[in-house]
Amino acid sequence: MKAGNAKNSVASVCVSNYNKLGAVFIFVKEGKIMQEKEKGGFSFINEQIKEKPLNKKRLVKKALFTVALAVIFGAVAALVFSLLQPEFSNWFYPEEKPVVTIPQDDVTETEEPSQGDIQEASEQKDTQETENDGQQGENGAAENNGLQENGEVGNSQQEQTGETETEQTGENVPDNDLRELELADFQKLQNKLYAVGKEANKSIVTVTGVKSDTDWFNNPYESKGQASGIIVAESSRELLVLTERKAIADAQEIYVTFINDVSVKAEMKKYDGNTGIAVLSVKTSELTESTKNAITVAVLGNSLTVTQGTIAIAIGSPLGTNYSILTGNITSTTNSISTIDHNYSVFTTDIVGSSNGSGALVNVDGEIIGIVMQGYSSAGDENTLTAISISELKALIEMLSNGQDIPYIGLEVTTVTAAIEREYEIPKGAYIKDVCMDSPAMAAGLQNGDVITEIDGDEILTAENYEKKLLSLKPEDTVEVKIERQGPEGYTEITCTVEVSVLP
Repeated sequence: MKAGNAKNSVASVCVSNYNKLGAVFIFVKEGKIMQEKEKGGFSFINEQIKEKPLNKKRLVKKALFTVALAVIFGAVAALVFSLLQPEFSNWFYPEEKPVVTIPQDDVTETEEPSQGDIQEASEQKDTQETENDGQQGENGAAENNGLQENGEVGNSQQEQTGETETEQTGENVPDNDLRELELADFQKLQNKLYAVGKEANKSIVTVTGVKSDTDWFNNPYESKGQASGIIVAESSRELLVLTERKAIADAQEIYVTFINDVSVKAEMKKYDGNTGIAVLSVKTSELTESTKNAITVAVLGNSLTVTQGTIAIAIGSPLGTNYSILTGNITSTTNSISTIDHNYSVFTTDIVGSSNGSGALVNVDGEIIGIVMQGYSSAGDENTLTAISISELKALIEMLSNGQDIPYIGLEVTTVTAAIEREYEIPKGAYIKDVCMDSPAMAAGLQNGDVITEIDGDEILTAENYEKKLLSLKPEDTVEVKIERQGPEGYTEITCTVEVSVLP
């Protein structure tokens, strides 16, 4: 056979081998050795695999490596779970945020009596005076007769009348109580007023804004701004502090110092770009028990009942000194300031104060009746304290405490009174005195001199109606505003579409 044919052909070699087990045929086919027993049938070559000896050291290393991986996996899983657990909880079990509610004060309006009521009252008064005159004449005649008949009877009646008058007027006071007041009595009164102020100071804090910067020579320095703050609300998670934003504007860190000289970090929750007041948040978890026991939440009183001559106690830092107390009186309640979208009543006092003073005014019951804001002082009144009525700020404080933005349209309005309506023939409503530049009102086409009569179907008769309606809206709301605009032929009704925004 040739070599080429040998390569292409399949080589088969049969070799027989005899042993005690029987005939065994060994085949070599294509390089593979196969055996076939005569009795056992065809099978591959038997191969005995020897097991490797157990390596204990290597086994221990593998076990330790596995345990290490398990520990690392568990640590990573625990870390991820701890980081994501609050988020998962908020997704599946959202926690209700505490809502701050501040009761609003109602304005007590005095109704004007009608002509019929006046006439009826006048007739009743005339009738009563006539009856009194007749009764007095009868009594006089009887007394004269009594005096003529028996003088002692007249004297007895006079004594009884005098006793009755004394009882009615409340002048039946022991002689030892009718004495002149001494300076010591005045001091006792002052001590009581200062005691009220001292108790109210527990709700006062010192707010400090820290700002880091560098000078011209590239040297770092810190600047601090300070103002008084008022604790207006408390929840299980946070303490809310009302203050002036100008002291902490652009501050990188904010600290609140309580009456026991303990300072903690605070965060800006919300502020109003119009009035300049802000609400800060302090985590209650950072307060110690001693601090919680040392402070109180301020009671916001009803400032609508404040009149000229009302005793006022200034707390906070009216003169620039923390936790100082000054007493005086309200000298005027008729002043007001017109700001963007809101008008506020301003109380002037005879209490000496600094131009940078801050704090609050409280009444004799320790209730807050005004927020000291010297920026709204009139010319010439910089050396006395000026405060904004707290009742008119309550709705604003409530919204800021709940983290809500203050709606902004950009108008300065005033009420068209009945007298102005009759004299100048201006429609009843909220008269636009000024429109702010680049405001939503200007973008909607509102102009000076327009009179707002309706917003989204709600009638607007006064500036207070306009302010209340505006606070019920939300930024990015679109409202239809009906106005009366004066033209050549009188006032014409126009509807403008305004998109509510937020004042930065």
